[in-house]
Amino acid sequence: MLQNLKELSDFGLLILIWLVQLIIYPSFTYMENANLTAWHPKYTAMITVVVMPLMLFQIGSTFYLTFTSFNYILLIQSILIIVLWASTFFQAVPLHNQIEAGNDIHTAAINLVQANWKRTIMWSVIVILNFINGYTTLHN
Repeated sequence: MLQNLKELSDFGLLILIWLVQLIIYPSFTYMENANLTAWHPKYTAMITVVVMPLMLFQIGSTFYLTFTSFNYILLIQSILIIVLWASTFFQAVPLHNQIEAGNDIHTAAINLVQANWKRTIMWSVIVILNFINGYTTLHN
């Protein structure tokens, strides 16, 4: 049951990151600075309400399953999640802070799109690994 809920949170984050990567962050590069600085605090507050519970559940369930039902796919996913959190807090958050502070907003928005590709790929790999894990579980 926990494995299924973990996979659901992984998939939810996958859909969300692709929407962010293909639609939301690129839209920032088209906004006037005044509009983006007005919108951005509202956006970050609202997206945090959606993203943070999913990320917390994902990290908690993945780590728990890694330690209680160890397999190498869960270990790889755990490592990817650690890297995702680091990328989020050391790359994405400073760029969001730069936008919110009004410092070189257009460049920060472009850098946000570029930096977010790493996270998009990692969340995609996590979901692909779920399919591999499910396939190997069924065929063993």
